[in-house]
This record gives sequence, structure tokens and C-alpha cells, in this order.
Amino acid sequence: MARNAYTKVLIIDDHPIYSIGLSTILESSHKYNIVGITSNLSDAVKIIEKDNPRLVFLEINLGKENGMDIIQKLKSISPQIIILVLTSSDERFYSERVLRMGARGYIMKTENAAKIMDAVNTVLDGKIYLSESERDRVFQAMTQENSRGAKDWTMSLQKLSNRELQVFSLIGKGLGTIEIASMFNISTKTIDSHKEHIKLKLHCSTSQELRQMAIQWISMNG
Repeated sequence: MARNAYTKVLIIDDHPIYSIGLSTILESSHKYNIVGITSNLSDAVKIIEKDNPRLVFLEINLGKENGMDIIQKLKSISPQIIILVLTSSDERFYSERVLRMGARGYIMKTENAAKIMDAVNTVLDGKIYLSESERDRVFQAMTQENSRGAKDWTMSLQKLSNRELQVFSLIGKGLGTIEIASMFNISTKTIDSHKEHIKLKLHCSTSQELRQMAIQWISMNG
């Protein structure tokens, strides 16, 4: 499908240097107009309502705000918007989730400019973008062909709900029950319930084991 000469783009990322570099790459092609760069949902909503961008680059690891929640909120505001997750978070643990929530592609920040532009062209053409290795992994998971025959981190974490994965990540960052409950504006009892469900799904026998696993997870994802 033919595209307009200039595609309006919004970048949601809390790393200014990376955002500036990305905008420079896009604008150098003379096909894209960067209508905004922000690191939070409230500003993103204002930009969308004012400029109606077609493409959004989203880093799902935004500190206090959760990028996965942002996907759903942006899609509810502008259902036609195309969201490409460009992130430092390992695709093995998030790609399927963000696609289910409405994103059109997932690419790691470690990829070069050519790969990123390939992802952009793919999602703007109405297709789904995943790296070749991730497409293979997703297909393998769907067909239940795990050559190792054992549960690994990827398979185990896929069992967690989106909220449970958020709680698990915050545990790995050193936050306690009260702090996590305050972030989500829910009770500590609910957080404790989430923790118990996570322990069951990840086969953790103690809270200490859960904490160590969460810390390891955070170290794997920067």
C-alpha cells in the first residue's frame, strides 16, 4: 500500500540520546516527520491528540511507567496507530505479550539502523515484525517443540500474567511489597497474592528464591 511522503512519528523513550539518534536516522530519509519525543504517557496522549502520528516507537522499560500498559492505552485512544516496540528488554520474554496487546512489531535496541528501518517498513506495510530468531522461537513454542525437553526461563515466564511480570520485575529492582502496592495503587494483600502466584508458576519454594530469580532476570535485561 502506498504511503504518504511524510509519516508522522512519535518516540516514547526515557533515553534522550537514543531518541535523538533515532530521530536523526528517520529524518535523514526524508520520509518521516518526528512530531514528538517523550518519556511518559500523559505527554504522549497530548501529542497523539494534537498531531495524530501514524507510527509510535515505544520503549517498554520506562522506569515508573510500564510500557505494556501504555500500548493498550494508546490503542484505546487511536486504534489505527501503529506501535513498534524498540527496547532493551529481551524479546524472548516480551514479544508475544506486546503483540497480543496491540503492538505490530518488536525489535531490540542492539540492532543496527538498517534492521530498525526494515522493521519500520514492515509494520507500515501492515505486517508483523519480529527478528528471525524470535519468529523461530515463537513457532517452536506454538508447536511445542522444545529440543531440550526442559522448562527454561522463557517458558516459565510466559506463564505469568502481565501484572505478575510487572511485580516480578519490580522485585528484581529491589522494591518491597509496600512500594509496589503504592506504585499500582492497590493493597499489599493483593501484591502478596501476586507473589504467591508467581512462586507457584516459577516453582519457587521461598520468597528468597523468588527474589534471587527476579534479580537474575533484571541483570539479564539490563
